[in-house]
Amino acid sequence: MPFSEIRFEVDGGVATITLARPERLNAMTFTMAHELIAALDLADADDDVRAVVVTGEGRAFCAGADLSQGASSFNEALGTGSASPVRPDGSVDYGHEAVRDIGGVLTLRIFRCLKPVIGAIQGAAVGIGATLPLAMDIRLASTEARFGFVFTRRGIVPECGASWFLPRIVGIGTALDWCMSGRIFPAEEALAQRLVKAVLAPADLLGAAYALAVAIRDNTAPVSVALTRQMLWHGAGWSHPMEAHRVESWSIWWRARSADAVEGVASFLEKRPPIYPDKISVDMPDFFPWQPEPPFRAPGAEDQQP
Repeated sequence: MPFSEIRFEVDGGVATITLARPERLNAMTFTMAHELIAALDLADADDDVRAVVVTGEGRAFCAGADLSQGASSFNEALGTGSASPVRPDGSVDYGHEAVRDIGGVLTLRIFRCLKPVIGAIQGAAVGIGATLPLAMDIRLASTEARFGFVFTRRGIVPECGASWFLPRIVGIGTALDWCMSGRIFPAEEALAQRLVKAVLAPADLLGAAYALAVAIRDNTAPVSVALTRQMLWHGAGWSHPMEAHRVESWSIWWRARSADAVEGVASFLEKRPPIYPDKISVDMPDFFPWQPEPPFRAPGAEDQQP
């Protein structure tokens, strides 16, 4: 599939998605967001892809939404469509697809991924550049990275599901500080507050991201990784440990009877690298997904105001 604003490459079981508008500091557009979603679809559909690395070309990871169109830029870069949600009487249909934030659509797609997603953040990560990586499983930053949840300084609010993801990663106090102030902060602060796993020299960043991806590729069962990823992400919203116990019990029962479990034990006892036979495309359990995504429009909300 040809892309115009990103690059998608697969090598050795690792897919690399590169934001590729370096002349605009990889500023996000409607096109780029949809290309990212399409690339994630390709990665999930390819059983040979075991992990995904997301990075940016040039000196920025992503400098936020492309604001080149002035005050209307947010509508172009962050809206999901051109159809108007305004009814003839002037009221707003808040359940209309045109109201949806495309950044949130994108991070929800990352949330649903069946492959681990690793962010390699090499420079400025501001606005949607800061919220986009929140749904990724592991985030690495270079010493030159700078972060900023700058939405209040632009007269808007956080997007990409940040109000769900960010407090779960760094805690509510830090999330409030960063989002209310909109200040720019360095990679060292991001590391101290657990937004990123590690801070590395720029020359070492991608190598470290690929090392994590290769470790997953060489040592783990892809179906087990896909299930584990979804268990941990969904578990962040569960209200009682019984919900975790239920899904874990289903998954253990299913996986314990799989060819992967036989290979996992045999390779351990024989002291050799595993060769797991099960594939995500055909061997996911029949109870997956156990928690379908809620609709954007809440049931019965057609005539409600927010």
